Amino acid sequence: MWLRVILLAMKALQLAGALDLPAGSCAFEENTCGFDSVFAFQPWILNEEGHYIYVDTSFAKQGEKALLLSSDLQAEEWSCLRLVYQITMSSGSLSHPSRLNLYLRFEDESFDRLLWSTDEPSDSWLIASLDLQNSSKKFKILIEGVLGQGNTTSIALFEIKMTTGYCIECDFEENHLCGFVNRWNPNVNWFVGGGTSRNSHSILPQDHTFKNELGHYMYVDSVYIKHFQEVAQLISPMTTAPMSGCLSFYYQLQQGNDNVFLLYTRDVTGLYEEIWKTSGPENPVWNLAEVEFNAPYAMEIIFEVAFNGPKGGYVALDDISFSPVHCQNQTELPFSASEASCNFEEDLCNFYQDKEGPGWTRVKVKPNMYRPGDHTSGLGYYLLANTKFTSQPGYIGRLYGPTLPGNLQYCLRFHYSIYGFFKMSDTLAVYIFEENHVVQEKIWSVMESPRGIWMQAEISFKKPMPTKVVFMSLCKSFWDCGLVALDDITVELGSCWSPEKLSPPPGECTFEHDECDFTQERRNRSSWHRRRGETPTSYTGPKGDHTTGVGYYMYIEASHMVYGQKAHLSSGPLRGVTGKHCLTFFYHMYGAGTGLLSVYLKKEGDREEFLLWRRRGEQSISWLRVQVEYSCERQHQIIFEAIRGVSIRSDIAIDDVKFQAGPCAEVEDTTQQSSGYSEDLNEVEY
Repeated sequence: MWLRVILLAMKALQLAGALDLPAGSCAFEENTCGFDSVFAFQPWILNEEGHYIYVDTSFAKQGEKALLLSSDLQAEEWSCLRLVYQITMSSGSLSHPSRLNLYLRFEDESFDRLLWSTDEPSDSWLIASLDLQNSSKKFKILIEGVLGQGNTTSIALFEIKMTTGYCIECDFEENHLCGFVNRWNPNVNWFVGGGTSRNSHSILPQDHTFKNELGHYMYVDSVYIKHFQEVAQLISPMTTAPMSGCLSFYYQLQQGNDNVFLLYTRDVTGLYEEIWKTSGPENPVWNLAEVEFNAPYAMEIIFEVAFNGPKGGYVALDDISFSPVHCQNQTELPFSASEASCNFEEDLCNFYQDKEGPGWTRVKVKPNMYRPGDHTSGLGYYLLANTKFTSQPGYIGRLYGPTLPGNLQYCLRFHYSIYGFFKMSDTLAVYIFEENHVVQEKIWSVMESPRGIWMQAEISFKKPMPTKVVFMSLCKSFWDCGLVALDDITVELGSCWSPEKLSPPPGECTFEHDECDFTQERRNRSSWHRRRGETPTSYTGPKGDHTTGVGYYMYIEASHMVYGQKAHLSSGPLRGVTGKHCLTFFYHMYGAGTGLLSVYLKKEGDREEFLLWRRRGEQSISWLRVQVEYSCERQHQIIFEAIRGVSIRSDIAIDDVKFQAGPCAEVEDTTQQSSGYSEDLNEVEY
């Protein structure tokens, strides 16, 4: 195994090129170029002959981590970070694979941002290309290797390179081809041309970059075509940050009538869209193509050549570049998904109703036993369709959203709550209308749902024409009408089920999959518990979580505790940084005997904890939002302490915890924003 790794490392040496690499780069020839192993974890080992660093199970155990941290970096211009790596594993260890993670650590944030992760093993090196958006903030690169199962498991890094520019740009002068890959076909493939390459039977051109025989480009030749419509594809790295502008490249055709050259985009769900193709016969010279390229979510570009026979000649490609400035004669402004989102705290945003009458009313309700408050904060505004008091059965209330441009993938999320209907089917439905309101398509409707709980719905859709999302509430008969509530409509570009949307953003925990980095000193019946649905004791605790209505939250079960007993839930270590932090979370304190919920700051090295926020007694049947602002320049933890009250109706729950850099946003007093001490602090314990 080690011989194979060394041979692969020698190949990686060819990638390194000159040793005078930009900041944030390293070829690991003689040292680690300012990248240092983090002392508290396993070290990355520099191979004796250079060329790579590694961590393996010869000196570390399964599950152990090795962390590599760069010096301070800055990307004032858009940059591309490329990582050449290899993960090897023992046969039969698929259930516990090794994992390689790459984080960005910004100077003003107390947590690390996961940029990329993989557990893909291989017999040769692989390349990851990651876009870094321009920012004035300083940051560090943190690379984490987590060893999996097996005696011969290893993780190796051959090169890290950070350069100015976009990852989809390439002049094909480096051996790694900027992460572009050929989709292998038995008869027709993309090859590297130029330099000393003489693999083709065709007379190939000089490259465009240097305009001589020393430069390189990519080409595909029809000489080995055996079937009708043979296709060769050259696939770019997947974009990892939103971008919009002009994609340009140079191409050359030896054109008969037997080839077609096209450019597609493909997103993570596999949807293709043609964005360019050759329009007719071309001169056998380097031609410039400029294409409007919009990638609001992760996608790759695919250069495809289709041949109808062996006399289709060749197609050559070189100098792919990108500019955030639109191509010539393009003045269209990029669409902002926030224009189609609304929490109804101020008004209806860009939503509107039919002129016949107000089917939906913006309301603010004091939470009670029968009706919780809004979803946004527990004490704010939402929309209510009160079909019980409409003039006739069969009444439909329509709420129209703003126009959404066509040919984009959208993720629509919203929260709804339904009361009073005997039959819930179709009491709330979502339609897609074409802009002229003629064609409509139902894309979602309520079937059955728990009553009186804010439930989340999410829908992915893509239509070729501009469309509007329309929410409809329906009362089918006078004897079966009720209330339909709607809140927190969000529209995002991309599929709801794309990988980057399946896990919460950095610094956030929804408790949907696990307890994140939260820990407890002991776990027993009187600890914090992760739960979904309502709590066992009646007249206390939530009926569902805040995130989706059917997900998980953390709570204390008062029937398992005694009066005054405490439970502590501690965050993972948070880095101290200069400036303010903002902690946001939702809490649920409902029940006649409810006790005390407190939030503490515990600084590293201190024995005492500093009280940041507190609530005592029953607060609401709703989930309530709170924002706590604090400062700490030392490593610290946030501790949630719940104290059981005077009776078993004392369940306390928290959900959707979020840490953010900087001060808390301006919010109304109704969100119960609290900084420093809160009311009733003379008594800390019962």
